[in-house]
Amino acid sequence: MRTLWVDPGNGAAGDMLLAALLDAGAEQKAVEGAFGALPVEGVRLERREVRRHGFRAAHVTVVAAESAVRRGLGEVLDVVARARLPETVAEFAAGVFRRLAAAEGRVHGIPAEQVHFHEVGALDAIADVVGCAVALHSLGLLGDGARRIVGPVAVGSGTVTGAHGTIPVPGPAVLGLLTAAGAPIAAHPAAMELCTPTGAALLCALATGYGPPPALTPSAVGTGAGTADPRGHPNVLRVLLGDAPDAPAPWTSAPLHRVDTTVDDLDPRIWPDLLDALRAAGAADAWCTPALTRKGRPGQVLSVLVDAERLDLVCAVVFEQTTTLGVRVSPVDRRSLPRDQVEVAVAGGHVPVKRGYLAGRLVTVQPEYDEAAALARRAGLPVAAVLDQARARAAQPGPAT
Repeated sequence: MRTLWVDPGNGAAGDMLLAALLDAGAEQKAVEGAFGALPVEGVRLERREVRRHGFRAAHVTVVAAESAVRRGLGEVLDVVARARLPETVAEFAAGVFRRLAAAEGRVHGIPAEQVHFHEVGALDAIADVVGCAVALHSLGLLGDGARRIVGPVAVGSGTVTGAHGTIPVPGPAVLGLLTAAGAPIAAHPAAMELCTPTGAALLCALATGYGPPPALTPSAVGTGAGTADPRGHPNVLRVLLGDAPDAPAPWTSAPLHRVDTTVDDLDPRIWPDLLDALRAAGAADAWCTPALTRKGRPGQVLSVLVDAERLDLVCAVVFEQTTTLGVRVSPVDRRSLPRDQVEVAVAGGHVPVKRGYLAGRLVTVQPEYDEAAALARRAGLPVAAVLDQARARAAQPGPAT
């Protein structure tokens, strides 16, 4: 099985991923040919070797003509379609931009179709996405039999200035993309933007799973550099290419901690807000189980799943917002299905739907209830009818959006 592992532990951007794939052996002529096929102003690729924090890396620059064109999702998808790229390449590139539009739409509270891109609609970003799609295709990584694992993503901190002014890092679109895909985030000391929206969308679109390097026989390593060269860390993204010795498990495994505590004297109205606070603090899941406690009193066993990095934060929330004096912490291993999220059109609106896959087969289709309920109220339909329509449309074959 053709296998790719991506290491975004120092961040990710479209040009970094493209450079790393080319450094690992992707066909540069194929990428340049795709650039020439784009029905836009002139775009060309420049590639050179650089050093980042003492390490050799490949760096690419997409040289694009000056353009005042503002492109929305429809215009960008039309550019991709008119380029007459291989089917898997076109589907992958279109899926990346649909993810970006959906994330930006959620941030600004508008439908994805109404989003007008700024940074991610520029010619260089279009070229980055198409270039990465062609590079993955040339390496045999877009087929159904390929496995693409992405490590924890460093996102950075601080602020950055963009089309909407000064915004915090990580930006809301980046957080939305990674959250929707269930991608893990890595801590990093750099006070700068490490992951761009285009980089996040590419990682989420290509990932069939998340975690450390999988079992494989390595055949190539690629290192792609970002333009900045900070003193504190190597601004690079690495990829490892190889073949898996055996068929992998159809799910990903991740070490987590389970935090449990029994509470019998908490105002029951607090529980829903507490569960929301735990998930906001980074818990993978949180729930309550009814229990009969001392002297026959009814109580709840609070259980939380969380990774090691957020364990102390979750424990602090439990201590601050419940009456417990102690918690029990135990290691667990979670197995999770590869997943994606699409937005489907139903009843005059759009509903996000999460989809889970087992060995490439769609087994779980779950619409977001709150969005479906709101749409049902506006359309005057039963919620069950909107949920059924969303499930049926999301289950149809087609690329993820």
